[in-house]
Formats: sequence, structure tokens, C-alpha cells
Amino acid sequence: MSRVLNNVGPMKEETRKRVLQAAAQLGYVPNALAQQFARRKSGNIGVVLPFVPKVHLFSTYYFSEILSGIGETAKRCGYDLLLIFREPDGARDYAKLFRTQKIDACIVLGSQNVPEERAALAELKEGGFPFCLVNQRYDEEQYETVDADHFDGSKEAVRHLVEQGKRKVAFVNGPAQYSNSADRLLGYKAALSEASIPYEEQLVYVGNYSRKSGYELAGRMAEGIHAGCIDAVFAGNDRMAIGLIQGLRELELEAGQHYALVGYDDSDGSRIISPRLSTVAVPFYEMGRIAAARLLDSSSRNPSSDTNLDILPVSFINRETS
Repeated sequence: MSRVLNNVGPMKEETRKRVLQAAAQLGYVPNALAQQFARRKSGNIGVVLPFVPKVHLFSTYYFSEILSGIGETAKRCGYDLLLIFREPDGARDYAKLFRTQKIDACIVLGSQNVPEERAALAELKEGGFPFCLVNQRYDEEQYETVDADHFDGSKEAVRHLVEQGKRKVAFVNGPAQYSNSADRLLGYKAALSEASIPYEEQLVYVGNYSRKSGYELAGRMAEGIHAGCIDAVFAGNDRMAIGLIQGLRELELEAGQHYALVGYDDSDGSRIISPRLSTVAVPFYEMGRIAAARLLDSSSRNPSSDTNLDILPVSFINRETS
């Protein structure tokens, strides 16, 4: 019966009709889980997430927007989401998820350019397992990837600050193992060069994309502001920018008054903090939607396209801090 109902293998037409007639008389309804097992399919798309202690990932704008985009497409295509949390120092055996039939496709968020991650992704590629990266590129590899134009976004943010007459623009970047950190640094440098402003390495600070890391930089930034070495700041994401606003406010320095500030992401927090944060809008929801569609929706694929990379445009948003 299962071969007939699942349309698997050769069979006589007479046999097929008799089985279907019997199933109809008995009111038989195929069990979805049994069908998936028979077809060696899980019905799940896996989403690999970083496990960050003391950080509620689902309340952060970045992850909630991307996951919403993935979830919308997965539901439309008849798939469920399986969330996999990756320990910072744990094993990264993504291929095992396919071998044990837990997932049929995989989207990796928070991927880092470290040896362990590169080895895990290479194993997926060699095994022919379908996967897609979001917001992280390995330009020398032919991985399915959905990214945003962080170079252009950063360049526009710094260009705006320069157009406001700022000449000492500090930059708070994220960790170097993320390709978007490298993109933003290049965009920052390009905007300075375009304005004939020399690049000063001492004006580049590094956080970890958390609000706390921005807050902890406030003391050093305050010294630069008071000394006239900093008149504006571009932060690599809104969380660091908001932490910086809070830390500098405690030192009696206000964004938009004592220094100009631009964040990045256009998160909910950027719109409700006072003063409202100038920022760069990134289409995270759309990135998640496109990544899932690349893996699950054959109608979204362009057979004439030879690229495995989608780079989505971003846009600068001018508010009160700049």
C-alpha cells in the first residue's frame, strides 16, 4: 500500500487502482510522519544560531527579523523550522544533521571566519547538502549566500557625517571574523578617502555588537570628544550605538549636541531612544525570506543565473543624533 500511496517504484495499473479503491473504502489517511520517513525526508529546515550567554537572541532585532523571514517562506513551502544552537567552542558537525535525517536543508546565521566553521561548511559542500549563509560571505568559496551591501551602507553613513562638517569620525566596528565587519571598515575608509580625510587607525574601536560593548567604550570616547579628537561616531550596529549613547550620557555628553552619531540596522531601539538614532536600514526579513526560498522554493530560482550570491541594498536614515 505504501508504494502506491507514495507513488514509489513500478507497479501494475490494475494493482494501483485496487489499492486506491481499498484505501478509499477504509477511509485511510496516510500518516505524514511515516510518509516523511519512507521518503527519507524530515520536513524540517534547520537554522543554526550562535549561543550567546546572557543574550536573548529572539528579542534582538537582527535575529527576530531574519527568523521571521525564514519562517514565512518555510510555512509557505510546507516545512517546519528546527533551531540548532551552536556553542562557541563546541563541535560544528552540521553534516551530521543531514546524515541523521533531522533536516532537509540548512541556513547558517552568525557564521564566523574561523577554521572550525570553515571545515564544517566545506563538509556540507563536499557532501552535496543544501545550505545557505546569511550575512556572512566567504568570497573564495561558492556557497549559497544572502548578504546586504554593508560597504555602501557604511560609506553613506560616514559620508553623511562628513557632509555635516565632521572631520574626526570615529568608528566602532564588530569582530574581524565577520565579513560584514570588514565590509563596513572598507566603506568607512572609502568615505574618508572620498572627502580627502586621512584615515587614523586610533579612531577605530572594536566591540562585539552588544549594547554592553558600546557602553564600555564610552569612557575612552569621552576623552577623545573632550580633547577635540572625535566629533562624530559611526557604530557598526544600533545596539553598540545605544550603549554608547547611554554611557556618554552618564558622562554628560549628549548625542546630537556634543557629538554626532550614526548606528546601523534601523532596529526598533533606534526609533524609540531619545534622541532618535540616525542609522542604516538593512532588510533582514527579506534576507531570511530569500535564503529560505533559495533552498525550498524551486520557482524562486533563476536557472539562467550563474551567481550563488544575493546582495541586497541598504538605505541611510537621518534622525536626531546626526
